[in-house]
Amino acid sequence: MVPFSVLDLSNIIQGGTVAEALHRSRELAQHAERLGYRRFWLAEHHNMPGIASAATALVISHVAAGTTTIRVGAGGIMLPNHSPLVIAEQFGTLAALYPGRIDLGLGRAPGSDQPTARALRRGVQDVSDHFPQEVVELQAYFQPTVPGQVVQAVPGAGSDVPIWILGSSLFGAQLAAALGLPYAFASHFAPDHLEQALAIYRRQFQPSAFLAQPHAMACIGVVAAETDAAAERLFTSQQQSFLLLRRGTPSPLPPPVDSMDGRWAPHEQAGVDHAFREAVVGSPETVQRRLAAFLQRTQVDELMVTAAIYDQGDRVRSFELVAQIRDRL
Repeated sequence: MVPFSVLDLSNIIQGGTVAEALHRSRELAQHAERLGYRRFWLAEHHNMPGIASAATALVISHVAAGTTTIRVGAGGIMLPNHSPLVIAEQFGTLAALYPGRIDLGLGRAPGSDQPTARALRRGVQDVSDHFPQEVVELQAYFQPTVPGQVVQAVPGAGSDVPIWILGSSLFGAQLAAALGLPYAFASHFAPDHLEQALAIYRRQFQPSAFLAQPHAMACIGVVAAETDAAAERLFTSQQQSFLLLRRGTPSPLPPPVDSMDGRWAPHEQAGVDHAFREAVVGSPETVQRRLAAFLQRTQVDELMVTAAIYDQGDRVRSFELVAQIRDRL
């Protein structure tokens, strides 16, 4: 059985607060643990009114403190925003607090708009080209210290923190393969290069001390409800949110609507539909059929699912239905 995991953006809903969003994330992780999901990841985004996980390591600690067995991690940390030493210290601390349960997924995008990226980097220009070197530097900080080592990550050195490379293009696949690391593809919003990236990763993979064989995960949006119509209605919250983001007016997650008709222009609908073309939305029967087809097509080793659903009860129910479907696949 392919393991299923959860990506949560810690959505702030319209009319809600940051505190409520963080509580919802922890509660969802507790349900995910009970339902047998393998991982619960949170993502770094900045200057986003609808996402509460900007201080990602802090939110990971909040979630891990409320769970006992599920792996908790970053999906991901945008490494160009940070010093590798600082990330080693943060995740070394998490690994000390929650041993054997912390994952570190790394991306090279800023997770924000350009003005915010400049504010994060205090005027430093784009450093994403240095991403491979920074990943290697971060790996070194997690290794046991050696005599004469001048700079050490304390905590961090000797920590058992698995590093994943995240991506939505071919670059991440090539880097993960070269470094012999597990790879996760962001097909929940950028599906265009999914099959090609997986093929490159598997073909070019070089065994390492961390991983003997390629290990690929894909993330997709999955919204399940009792009927297709009910699931499609829940999905309109995410459609509205993404539409507002594309318009340059990001906002808290809107409540669902009966129809998106009249809320977007044809070219806007086409863009949203394209971004979410791998999304699986529907009744248990529909979701089972489409998930089976996705797993057959991609042959991924793990599947990560995400769902921006306005009502917490509906969100928990969706993940319950997906877990039931997982057990039948």
